[in-house]
Amino acid sequence: MPTPVTLIPGDGIGPSIADATVRILDAAGCDIAWDRQVAGMAGVARWNDPIPDATLDSIKQTRVALKGPLETPVGEGFRSINVALRKTFDLYANVRPARTIVPGRFENIDITLVRENTEGLYIGVEHYVRIGDDPRAAAESVAIITRQGSERIVRYAFEYALAHGRKKVTLVHKANILKYSQGLFLDVGRMVAREYEGRILFEERIIDAMAMHLVMRPEQFDVVVTTNLFGDILSDEISGLVGGLGLAPGANIGRNTAIFEAVHGTAPDIAGKNIANPGALILAACMMLEHIGDRDNATRIRDAFESTIREGRVLTRDLGGTAGTDAFTDAVIAKLG
Repeated sequence: MPTPVTLIPGDGIGPSIADATVRILDAAGCDIAWDRQVAGMAGVARWNDPIPDATLDSIKQTRVALKGPLETPVGEGFRSINVALRKTFDLYANVRPARTIVPGRFENIDITLVRENTEGLYIGVEHYVRIGDDPRAAAESVAIITRQGSERIVRYAFEYALAHGRKKVTLVHKANILKYSQGLFLDVGRMVAREYEGRILFEERIIDAMAMHLVMRPEQFDVVVTTNLFGDILSDEISGLVGGLGLAPGANIGRNTAIFEAVHGTAPDIAGKNIANPGALILAACMMLEHIGDRDNATRIRDAFESTIREGRVLTRDLGGTAGTDAFTDAVIAKLG
């Protein structure tokens, strides 16, 4: 039977790159039953909700979703899409791989960043402090890091390393200054690392030193695990090492649900012009295929995609070519054989 997957095309260039990705998966013979749903501005237009109940219900049933870029409307009364999805499905692991496709400033980069997705400063516990007549004299944000949250994200990183033939996990922290919150994350990380001793190498890096080392010798890193805020920053830095967000897929993983996405924006200025690069969503779809057990097609599609880029004859504008979305998609499909 086909595997049911919720497809959320998204806003801006989302529908274009989603259609391109579906065409490639269909051409590869992937056995998927797509359930198309809306979110973002498309959700507001149809349901007056950027993350409609129908979309949430679909994900609850399929437990797997492929999501294009979404725009969260500005204004009161609307939920943050990413926050709603993380909270509803407890998507605690944000997984961001970055791999060199075309050698440039750096070569041989193959890093996967595993970011804790539900705790830290982004948990949203903050308030203003009144001083005298000023109700907003100060603002306070609380970083909450739990033993359970730390253990499951670090363990996920080690299990990911084992499952993908990786050799090393680097834990990134700031425990030298934030001795309680970051200290707990580091202590738990060390405890979990001992269980994998002899199978996976383990090292620790302080966040500021890590940021420097990433732009000096990024090839030394393999799997990186860190807390929410640091992961948000480092994931974009790592994407920049291999060409930017146009080639940056992402996955949000929970215990029972996984949502795969292009992490770039909606790019409304090029929407509808048939010039967008569908690469990030294609690579996210490959991650999705691996998740549902279709590793063969994931490898075929990824190889066809990378071969098309390395060949250099049919490239979208952001990759230095002149081809449109449709032509680039056709070229990838031709490589599938």
